[in-house]
Amino acid sequence: MQGVPAQFSDETDRARFRQLDGLTGVELYHAHISRYAFEPHTHEAFGIGTIDAGAERFRYRGALHTAPAQSLVLMNPDELHTGESASEEGWRYRMIYLSPDRLAALTGERGWWFTDAVRYDPQRALRLSALLAMLWQPQEPLARDSLLLAAVDLLRPCARIADRVLPEPAHRFDRIKEYLRDNLAASVTLDELAALASLSPYHFQRQFKAQYHVTPHQMLMAFRLFRAKELLALGVPAADVALSVGLTDQAHLTRSFANRYGTTPVRYQKQVRR
Repeated sequence: MQGVPAQFSDETDRARFRQLDGLTGVELYHAHISRYAFEPHTHEAFGIGTIDAGAERFRYRGALHTAPAQSLVLMNPDELHTGESASEEGWRYRMIYLSPDRLAALTGERGWWFTDAVRYDPQRALRLSALLAMLWQPQEPLARDSLLLAAVDLLRPCARIADRVLPEPAHRFDRIKEYLRDNLAASVTLDELAALASLSPYHFQRQFKAQYHVTPHQMLMAFRLFRAKELLALGVPAADVALSVGLTDQAHLTRSFANRYGTTPVRYQKQVRR
């Protein structure tokens, strides 16, 4: 079946990606997942979507959320999250990933922030799903941009603008996150990271996991795989991508990529560069 990666054990599980021609910082995604459980992963973009059928359960910012049908899912950039079915039939959903720079270019505003990870809003969810379905089809640039702005305008009441509030401890590890991003291909050690935070390795990992609910290595892998997506979208061969982001070989990239995104690197590349 088209769009079903080899790693899915249930043939009803499928996921597809698409990028818009000539427009960076925007990625579309739609999927139906019944049995698959996504490991912690991140997007350096706003992840905004609708649950069209079924229900999803996911961990995000230290809490477990359930998103039923006709609800909005509203994720801020750089937040690790999981994903699994909360209903027997799985969940069918559409997402759009908007980079902060693209959102700023569209709106002329910076500082968008969603406080609610899930919002049950049938009317708004149905309208957003329809807009995302239209964006999936080829559009002239003007029509495409109009659809994007309509989606952004629809979401405006759900966001706080120019008033981002972070949990008090979050800034403590900002330097660590930047270090991980800057050293994707390096053999980073726990001692290095702990020294940057002026903590012992034990206390560093304990506090880091308490803050983000993942280990430093899991976060590094999330950053590596996000960068892998960017390179694959540019047409870089998967074997070269693996080395660029610090993975041992293409097989390692394939396993890790599929565990987090539900599709193989080669299949993802074909979809977004079709």
